[in-house]
Amino acid sequence: QVQLVESGGGLVQAGGSLRLSCVASGSIWNIDVMGWYRQAPGKQRELVATITSGGNMYADSVKGRFTISRDSAKNTVYLQMNNLKPEDTAVYYCNWLTRKTPTVPSYNYWGRGTQVTVSS
Repeated sequence: QVQLVESGGGLVQAGGSLRLSCVASGSIWNIDVMGWYRQAPGKQRELVATITSGGNMYADSVKGRFTISRDSAKNTVYLQMNNLKPEDTAVYYCNWLTRKTPTVPSYNYWGRGTQVTVSS
């Protein structure tokens, strides 16, 4: 019923920038964590960045280059990617984790992914 939709992927030269967006098609309440994962060919899916009310977290491989942010009014999370490297090439997935309440369980929402390709 509720879906996450990523956009903003594409082909970019090394050193270039892209901004990924993830928007929910409906209302999602009690959001605990918003995050971005990525999966490169032949590699395991890895956590790239998260954002919570307490702050942001980044994988060591992207620190200083990527920035995660959110716009609650638009129900959207972003990933600004600067100084891209060929090793950043992957499918990027949006993930939102909701907080468990006395009446509803916790739930993970996933997007379908958007391809990012960085050329040399």
